[in-house]
Amino acid sequence: MSKIESVDFFYLRMPEVQDISDNSQDVILARVSAGGEVGWGECDASPLTTIASFVAPMSHLSCHPIATPVLGRKLDEPADISAINREVRARSMDVLQHSHTLAGIDSALWDLLGRRRGEPVWSLLGYDQATAKTPYASQLFGDTPAETLEKGRARRDQGFRAAKFGWGPFGHGSVEVDADHLAAAREGLGEDGILLVDAGTVWVDDYEAAAARLPALQEARATWFEEPFVSAALEEYSRLSAAGGTVKTAGGEGAHNTYMAKHMIDYAGIGFIQIDAGRMGISDAKWVADYAQARGVTFVNHTFNSHLALSASMQPFAGRADDELCEYPVENKSVARAVTKNRIERAADGSVRAPEAPGLGIDIDPAAFERYLLDVEIRIDGVTLYGTPEIPTC
Repeated sequence: MSKIESVDFFYLRMPEVQDISDNSQDVILARVSAGGEVGWGECDASPLTTIASFVAPMSHLSCHPIATPVLGRKLDEPADISAINREVRARSMDVLQHSHTLAGIDSALWDLLGRRRGEPVWSLLGYDQATAKTPYASQLFGDTPAETLEKGRARRDQGFRAAKFGWGPFGHGSVEVDADHLAAAREGLGEDGILLVDAGTVWVDDYEAAAARLPALQEARATWFEEPFVSAALEEYSRLSAAGGTVKTAGGEGAHNTYMAKHMIDYAGIGFIQIDAGRMGISDAKWVADYAQARGVTFVNHTFNSHLALSASMQPFAGRADDELCEYPVENKSVARAVTKNRIERAADGSVRAPEAPGLGIDIDPAAFERYLLDVEIRIDGVTLYGTPEIPTC
C-alpha cells in the first residue's frame, strides 16, 4: 500500500502580467509523491491563493487546510482518488479555493496512478480508446475588425478547421461593431470553418444586450455563443437558448463542482457544457461528461493554459466520438509553453487525441520553467508553513 507523502506547488509567472483576459500569464503546478512515484497536475486558479488554501491553519470543522484530507491518504486505485475528493470537499468546503486547489491535485493523482500502471488516464476512466477530436484554435478577438480578420486568416492558413474568438472588445461597444467583428471572423476563417464565439460573461445577466447580438451571430453562422452571462444566470441562459435558433449557447467553465455543471445542463438550455479540469478536476469532469451525454448535451473541454492542462482537460471525454470539438490554446504565453517537454500535436488530418502514453502522457520540463519560478514563503507567527520546493531534476 502506498500513501501520499507530499504535495508541492510551483508558482510560475511572466515577468509582466497584463490586465487582459489571458489566464496563461501565470501557472500553478501541483506535484504529488506517493510510493516513490510522482504525478503532475495544474490548477487554473490564483496561484498564491492556491498555495495558501493548502497550508492555512484550520479554522473549524469544515475549514481544514487541504493538506489535512490529502497527505497520508492511500493511493493504490481509482477508488482512492474518489475517496480523497469526497474528504476534501467535506473537510475543506469552507475554504473557497478548495475546488481549484483540489483540481490540480486530482489531476496529479490520476497522472501518478496511470504512470504506475502503465496506462493512460482515459483508460483508467473506462475508455477503450482515445477518439479523434477537432481542435479549435482558441484566441482573443482582435482590437479591431481588421485584426480579427487577420487572426481568422492566420488560423485557416495553419490548417485549423475551427476557431474561437473571444473576449477582447466584444460586447463592450455597439452592436454594429460586434457585428463587424463577427463578419470579419467568418471571412477570415472561410465559409466552411467552424466559428465559435465567446462573450466572456460581459453582460453578466443582461438578456437584452446578449439577444441583440443574435442576428449577427446567425448571419455569421456561429456554432455557439459562449458565456454571454455568468454561470449562475440560469434564467437568462434559458431565455437566450430558446431564442438562439441555429446558434446554441455554451457555458460551464465557471463551474467548479458537479452541482454547478448539473444546474447548467438541466436549467440553462445550453447545447455545449465546457468544463475545465484545472477548476474541477478530472474526477468530477468525468462525472459531468457522463451526465451531459445522458441529457443530450455536448461536452467540450476548456483550457487556455499549458499542454499538461490540455491533456488533463481531454481525459474526461477522450473516448467519446460524438463529443468531437476540443479547445486548443494557440495564444498561450511562454510561461505556459515552458511547462512541458512534449505537446499534443495535430495529426496530418488536423485532428488531436489524448496521449496514449501512461498517465497524462506529458513530461514536465523543470529546466525550462525554472526561469519563471517565484520564491514563495508563507509564515505565521514565526513558523514557516510553506516554502518553494527545490526544482525537480525530472
